[in-house]
Amino acid sequence: MRTLLWLCLFFWGTSAVIGQNSLQTPEQFLGYPLGSQFTTHAQILDYTRYLAAQASSRCKFQQYGFTYEGRPLVVAIISSEANMSRLEEIRTDNLKRTGLLSGQPSGTQPAIAWLSYNVHGNESVSSESVMQVMYDLLNTGNQQTQSWLANTVVILDPCENPDGRERYIQWYKQTMAQTPNASPYAWEHYEPWPGGRPNHYLFDLNRDWAWQTQKETKARISLYNQWMPHLHADFHEMGVDAPYYFSPAAKPYHQDITPWQRQFQNIIGEHNRKYFDTNNWLYFTRENYDLFYPSYGDTWPTFNGAIGMTYEQGGSGRAGVAIARTQGDTLTLSQRIAHHHAASLATLESIATRSEQVVKEFAKYYDDSRNKPIGDYKTYLIKTKANPEKLKDFTSFLDNQGIAYSFASKGASTKGFNYANGKTENAPVENNDILISAFQPKSSLLKVLFDTNPALEDSLTYDITSWALPYVFGLEAYAIRDRLASGQAKPSAVAAKEIPAITKPYAYLASWQNLSDLKFLSTLLQQKIKVRFSEIPFEMNGQRFQPGTLIITRTGNEALQNKFDQTVQEQASKHGITLMPVSTGFVNTGSDFGSSNIRYMKAPRVAVLAGEGISAYSFGEVWHYFEQQIGYPITVLKTSYLSNVPMHEFDVLILPSGSYSNIYNDRALTSLKDWVRAGGKIIALESAVSFLAGKPDIALKKKTPSTKAETVKNPYDTLQTYASREREGINEEVLGSVHKVSLDQTHPLAFGYSGTHYVLLREAPGYEFLKTGWNVGILKKDGYVSGFVGRKAKGNLQDALILGVQELGKGQIIYMADSPLFRGFWHSGKLLFGNAVFLVGN
Repeated sequence: MRTLLWLCLFFWGTSAVIGQNSLQTPEQFLGYPLGSQFTTHAQILDYTRYLAAQASSRCKFQQYGFTYEGRPLVVAIISSEANMSRLEEIRTDNLKRTGLLSGQPSGTQPAIAWLSYNVHGNESVSSESVMQVMYDLLNTGNQQTQSWLANTVVILDPCENPDGRERYIQWYKQTMAQTPNASPYAWEHYEPWPGGRPNHYLFDLNRDWAWQTQKETKARISLYNQWMPHLHADFHEMGVDAPYYFSPAAKPYHQDITPWQRQFQNIIGEHNRKYFDTNNWLYFTRENYDLFYPSYGDTWPTFNGAIGMTYEQGGSGRAGVAIARTQGDTLTLSQRIAHHHAASLATLESIATRSEQVVKEFAKYYDDSRNKPIGDYKTYLIKTKANPEKLKDFTSFLDNQGIAYSFASKGASTKGFNYANGKTENAPVENNDILISAFQPKSSLLKVLFDTNPALEDSLTYDITSWALPYVFGLEAYAIRDRLASGQAKPSAVAAKEIPAITKPYAYLASWQNLSDLKFLSTLLQQKIKVRFSEIPFEMNGQRFQPGTLIITRTGNEALQNKFDQTVQEQASKHGITLMPVSTGFVNTGSDFGSSNIRYMKAPRVAVLAGEGISAYSFGEVWHYFEQQIGYPITVLKTSYLSNVPMHEFDVLILPSGSYSNIYNDRALTSLKDWVRAGGKIIALESAVSFLAGKPDIALKKKTPSTKAETVKNPYDTLQTYASREREGINEEVLGSVHKVSLDQTHPLAFGYSGTHYVLLREAPGYEFLKTGWNVGILKKDGYVSGFVGRKAKGNLQDALILGVQELGKGQIIYMADSPLFRGFWHSGKLLFGNAVFLVGN
């Protein structure tokens, strides 16, 4: 605590007349010095409320949402009395400068800075620091901070991830010694699975800014878009032995980051260096943390015109209150607080002293976006005929981003880049197609999200390297160089297909194309309604129905009596499903409804593994999928008691990515295969597939290296320098690249899809085709679409299995070398996973 108090006095000198301030310090309010122990989320909120109540003319407490576990998400908005008295005017004037709100600004615009803390729950020190930051900003005796607030509005989010933080804090309070034990081997430094880093559903919220799959992110971005700050900083922690990181960021910088944004990276760095050098604190810059992937807390704001910044303090979940480091010193919570506190104030100083220029450059960014958008393409065309229901998720995504779009009201002929084949060809515009113009405020974000091959100036990047929205959503799309005229705000009415008026239908038919269909099925099964599906296409009443079509017959549902029609129709309406009632089970072509090609669908009893050895993120993706996306019950089985579970109670077992060598020994694996033979179904994801490959009775094999010797023309070419070790290692990696998978549309795993499906690979799978089983999804030689692939990894991405099904006895093993649920944002894969759960094996 001495370090923190000395630091405050050092920063603000004798100009701070503490006696003029009546606010309680964090220590006075909490009853203990900051850094002596961790503060609960509830206590942080209490202190924030206290400050807002005591300094109501200079601070506003605003709740913007709740977490999945019901904890409040809040911000504190702080500025001078003069600015706070016209806060709404400042907010709306800023939006008018962006063009997101019509009208002309009416007053002077202060800079708006938004600082976010504790997005990773066990990177907990930043939420301790923010209390001191809030106090310093509201201390009227601190003349320097008051001068900053005269031309700056500061928005502070004290904890972005309360659920993760509390998971960590409560565990630490239970395990810490009476006197914190600095030994790195002490219990308090070994956080149990799944750790406090992710949120309730074990998602990394720092990778969710663009995709907004999580409740916390959606609420935060909604508020962010109401303010559009000029600067956003995100506060993190890294390994115990690391010092402190601040800007400038490492390469690669995304090519669309403007010269001004790059320049301000250096400006912020200068302000931080001043204080860190004075205090002799170690730090590093320009390493590890790049500005490329668009869904971080620094990059997404950057592509929204802000100055985006990440701060990293050594420590994280292992550090606790004190930990001995390998260098021989002890890292304390007080030191970590001091560093984040200093960086917070240095950041505010950097923008406050350049407020006028920051606002000017921000306005120019949006003026250019509206009138001189970057990039070769000026219009994006999304075809809507093939699967209109799929577009709901897409347009909802655009709405959440603040990206404007319209619907074509007439046909036209133009040329454009076809995302499906990578060629420039005819791109016909038809009625109700979606048109997205680059001439709009969010133009830069639009361009980044639609870019098939963002320029990668350095392959040593921190995350995935490809993310184009047409592949994410599985849409037919074109990028057009011309500026097409905007269409209408809403799609024009389309004559609905004539649906027969049948009082008591023989059956109801429903398509199988998207997540809404899956939600509908989930609801029906939970309400004990028996459902069938067709394994082959069929025609009746002049209409063609594809494999996977749901057939809800009256036969088999007699127990529901009069509730059958009401329930099916109500659930269809709820999920936006168009039902086709039919009066007969006889089809014109295909198989009649009593055929063996019409499969009865049993409501599966689904389980998923969690616990030590399992990737918390992979498990969380499955958990969130069932509970929040399709609303179907799932039982979570912990690896610690798996041997005691009667597996006959379940029909489906999902193996998330993880390390399985200590979970399934030979005996346990034999029992698992016996369960499959008896009718069970395994869905193995990513490294779970790798674990199974090559085991007895498992048809899946890993590809073997070519035996053909490579000719070495010059022996010196094989020598590597030590300095190049990291760059050589990248040659074997696949950094989130997009690939086209060829599908066997006749297999239930691929129902609802065309002959191709786009996947986002983060590893080169390297599996041979199944010799006994079904090769449902394979990578061919021309499967690469976009993103970084290391030179040595390319061989494992040709003629390789991605999706396979092996019959074993009465059951199945489904191999998914790539998870279709990655981070919850790869929408085009969600139906595929539903096929694995509900259709395969029935």
